[in-house]
Amino acid sequence: MSHNPGFLKVVEDAKKQVEEVSVEQVQKWLDTGHAFHFVDVREDSEWQEGYAARAEHIGKGVIERDIETKIPDKNSEIVLYCGGGFRSALAGEMLLRMGYKNILSMAGGIREWRAKKLPESRP
Repeated sequence: MSHNPGFLKVVEDAKKQVEEVSVEQVQKWLDTGHAFHFVDVREDSEWQEGYAARAEHIGKGVIERDIETKIPDKNSEIVLYCGGGFRSALAGEMLLRMGYKNILSMAGGIREWRAKKLPESRP
């Protein structure tokens, strides 16, 4: 997928603020019981097609509105993912601005998750 330059610029800026984590590390944390919130920020229609096992859905379009209700502890570790790692970085930057402290973006998003044949679920 080719993206517009303005979008790529804001993603580049967001990635300077939001640390990335690999899909392998996320799966390791899931396997070992590491405590964190695993949040899919994709659109509802994308979520309906399948999502990384044990993820919860808070779409990027509503995350600022809903995050404090769903994850009130601003010190919680939160790993965000999207299709390829761009929207999750943007959502992560916003959560940092809202006072959340431990925000990570899963590099490669669900495409990388699927390429590694990691577990998925469906609603």
